[in-house]
Formats: sequence, structure tokens, C-alpha cells
Amino acid sequence: MPSIRRPALATAALVAALALTATACGPSEDNASGSDKPSASAAQTGDDGLQLPKNLPSSLKDLDKWKNGAWKNWDKDQWLREARDFINPIIKGHWKPDTMKDARTPDKTLAAKGAPGSAPGASGDQGVTDPEPRPVAAKSVGLPYHNNAAPVGKVFFDSPEGHMVCSATVVKDPAHPGKSNLVWTAGHCVHAGKSGGWYRNIAFVPSYNDKGLPGAQVNSAPVGDVAPYGVWWADWAQTSSQWITQGAETGGAGAPYDFSVLHVKPEAGSGKSLEETVGNALTVDFNAPQVAGIQSMGAWGYPAAPPFDGQKMYDCVDKPSRLTIEPAQPTMYRIGCTMTGGSSGGGWFTQRDGKVVLVSNTSIGPANSTWLAGPRLGPEAQGVYNGISQKFAKQQ
Repeated sequence: MPSIRRPALATAALVAALALTATACGPSEDNASGSDKPSASAAQTGDDGLQLPKNLPSSLKDLDKWKNGAWKNWDKDQWLREARDFINPIIKGHWKPDTMKDARTPDKTLAAKGAPGSAPGASGDQGVTDPEPRPVAAKSVGLPYHNNAAPVGKVFFDSPEGHMVCSATVVKDPAHPGKSNLVWTAGHCVHAGKSGGWYRNIAFVPSYNDKGLPGAQVNSAPVGDVAPYGVWWADWAQTSSQWITQGAETGGAGAPYDFSVLHVKPEAGSGKSLEETVGNALTVDFNAPQVAGIQSMGAWGYPAAPPFDGQKMYDCVDKPSRLTIEPAQPTMYRIGCTMTGGSSGGGWFTQRDGKVVLVSNTSIGPANSTWLAGPRLGPEAQGVYNGISQKFAKQQ
């Protein structure tokens, strides 16, 4: 099917609002050095900055073993037993330009479709699936990314299949106005769902490949070009209980709850928050209207499956429609978009009361990459968000 034209005015407004609102530390500057106090969960710190949280299973308490690859132990039984334990110590230098470039997409999660029509007795959006949208061609984001989509970046993590990648967005933290260290992404980018546990070595790189270098040049590029604001490691992650118990490789019944929030800290150490460092963060709207009340919605991310290579940022803007996976579950937003795997977790933005807000994230899509669907953020998403904000509320 042919692509359709993007709503030009809506696109311009969304793009403008994603630019820097204030720049505390530009990508060409060195991050200010300063004390980087470990979180309350950090008990041991090695000379190289490796940190392990308290209450680890005894098999994981040896810092040297972890540093030398103990994190690669993917014994399924152990992984399932430890699914409730988020373990993500900083390993300095683990994410280098070459490992970032070669990280693969968890694109097998992009393979679900809902049945058309409405569920019996459905009211409003509940249980409804609209006709499949026409594809909207993904458009490359202007360079440099820190001037055009400052809050957007990539999440890197390790799974049993190797180095993996998703997309993500810096969001505001109600407990720390103007100084957020929160990142919004998809649940399947941090946790395997019902078949496994938490992924490992989860880190966020805002404005990844800021200058849009071709993939062949990324390996040899200065780290400052690939990670202009540094690498930010998750010291905590939260996702929905529904994703943990129902999430599957194809999204499954957990797809309407496929969201996650990370709390991050800089690998290099800095006295500035993530929001101060990149210069912007988006408000999360948990009360967005049904699709009839939204004229345009945009998805941003780094598609990595062919024909894309994961090295450049793209966006799609379309009028949203509705997708239902299970009739009793919340209806998802759906837009036409040709972005592929790797864009998973990337933020969906719209305008509300004159400002751009985050209202969803990329979760699933079809094998032929003609559309994307994301969860509608409601009480469950707000609970995840508030929970992680409150957990770190007393930290400066």
C-alpha cells in the first residue's frame, strides 16, 4: 500500500517541542565531574566503579566474577527464580561504540494483530479494533539529534541472545522537578515477560549517534559522537505485573501493559541529572483522550531491522486508531509507520493543552512493518511511574 502524507503542521509542532529547552551541558563539553553517591541499594563498589546492590543471591555476590562475565549465566531455572530481583551493576566500558552498533533488535516482539470489530457489550474504545491504517513512511530526524529530539535515545541491554537494543525517552520526575533521572521505554526492553526475568547490563544513551554517522563509521568514531551525553546505567527498573506474568515473544496478552520506567545514573559520574545534561524531558500524560480526541500522534525511535540499521533516528506522525489484543483488556493506540524492530520502547508524543507530552511507547507491529501499536497509559502505567519516582524521592 502507498504511504500517506504526514500532518505537516502537527509534525512541525511536535518536532519543535522536542528540541532543547535549556542546555546545561552540551555534547561537545565534558560532563562536570563531581561526587556520584551510590543509591541506597548499592553495597559494594570496586576500584573500577563496578557496583552491586544489596540482597543479591549468594551466587552473584562476587564482584570479580560479575565483572569477568558472571552476568552471562542464563540458566533458565536460575533466571526465573531471580526474576523478581533487578540486578544491574555498572560495568565501565561495557558499552563501547562497536558493541552499541552491533546490538540487535528484539524484533520478534513485533508480530501481533488484533481481530477486527468490537467485543460484545463494548463501550467507548473498549474492545474495538479499527481498520488497519495505511503505512506512513518513517522520516529521518534532523541533525544533530540533540537539537531536534533531545529527550530521545537508545536503551542497550544483554539477553541470552546477546547484545540487544531498544529506543527510549527522558521523562520528567515529579519528585525532582527539572532534575529527572527517569527514562521511559517498553517492558519487553527490560524484562522477558513470563518466559524469563530481568535483562542485564541495561543502559541508556541519549542522542545516540548525534551526528547521524553511517554505520561503517560508528566503530571508529569518538565516543563523544556516538554517546554525546555519556552512558547512563539503570540502577532500578519497573514494569507492569501484567507484562511480567503475561508478556510473550509476540507481545501476547501483556502488550497493552508493555511499558517500563528506568532510574539511571551516569557511568562516568556527574553532579548533574539526566534532564539537566540533555536539556529536556517530557511530561507523561496518563489521561490522554480516546483516539477520536487526538488529531495526530508521533512515534520516535531508532529502527534497527532491515531496511534500517539502527544507527539513525526516525519518526512517524499519523492520526491514531484503535487495536484490541484481548477484548477484556485496554485498547491500544495504533498508527501507520514503517519503522521496524529497534524502535520498540520509543516514545509516542502528542499535543495536549499546547504542549507535547508522552502518551505511549512502541510495543508491537506486524511482520511487514506497516504499522505500530502502543499501550494507552492508564492507572497501571501511572503506578509504575509513581513507584519508581517515590523510590528515589529522597535522593538528591
